[in-house]
Amino acid sequence: MILQDRVAIVTAAGSGIGRGGAEIMGRAGAIVIATDLVAARAEETAQRIRQAGGRAEGLALDVTDDGAIEALIGGIAKRHGRLDILHNHAGIQVEGSLEQVPAKGLDDSYRINVRAHFVAAKAALPHMKRQGKGVIINTSSNSGVFFDKGMLAYITSKTAVIAMTKQMALDYGPFNIRVNALCPGWVDTPFNDPYIRQMGGRGAIESYVKERIPMGRWASVEEIAESILYLASDRSSYMTGHALVIDGGESIA
Repeated sequence: MILQDRVAIVTAAGSGIGRGGAEIMGRAGAIVIATDLVAARAEETAQRIRQAGGRAEGLALDVTDDGAIEALIGGIAKRHGRLDILHNHAGIQVEGSLEQVPAKGLDDSYRINVRAHFVAAKAALPHMKRQGKGVIINTSSNSGVFFDKGMLAYITSKTAVIAMTKQMALDYGPFNIRVNALCPGWVDTPFNDPYIRQMGGRGAIESYVKERIPMGRWASVEEIAESILYLASDRSSYMTGHALVIDGGESIA
C-alpha cells in the first residue's frame, strides 16, 4: 500500500471531497484522522474507513479556533510519533460581487479558506521537519487560477491559497516537505450551493456544465480523491509548489 502506516490529518472530512480524500488514503494504508466541524460527520467518515478495513478516527475541529487546530495536530503527532500528511480542506463559498459581498463575507472567506490552512500548516511543520519528510495539501480551486463573475470573496481567497502554497513550497523544499494546492472544478456536492444560487439555480448550472466545460460533465468525488492520493503519496515525490487543476478543461475554455 502506497501510504502504509503514514499518519494523515484531513480537515472538513465529513462529506464531499474531504470524505473522498480521507477514504482513499485509508484504503491506501494511511492512519487517517478525519476532522469536521460536526463530530458525528467526522466519525461517520472514520467508520466508513474502518468498515473498509482501514484505520481511522473521527474528531471534531473548528478551524476558526487556532488553539483547537494546534492542540489537535500536536496531540496526533505525539500519540502516533509522527505526522506525514496534512490535507487542509476546510472552506466556504460566499457568493457575490464587490457590491454584494459584505466585509464580513470577505473576512470569513479569508479566515476559513486561507488562515486556517496557514495555522494548521504552521502547527504541522515542526513535526515534519523533525522526521525529515512531509506532505501538505492545501485545497484551493480552479477559481484560484482563473477568474469568474460574481464570486469576489471566494476567488480572492482561493488565489491567496495558491500563492501561500507556492511560498511554503519554496521555503520548505530543502526540508523534504512538499506543499501543493488541490484545485478542483465542478464537483456535484452541496458545497457549490452558493455559486449555484448566484448563477440562477440548478437548471442554469447544468447548462453551464454541459456547454462551457470541454468534457461536458461534473467531476465525481472519486476522481478528485485520486488526485489527492497522488499528491499525498510518493507518486508525486518530485512535485512541490504546484496548483493541480482538475476541472474537465473549464479553466482553458
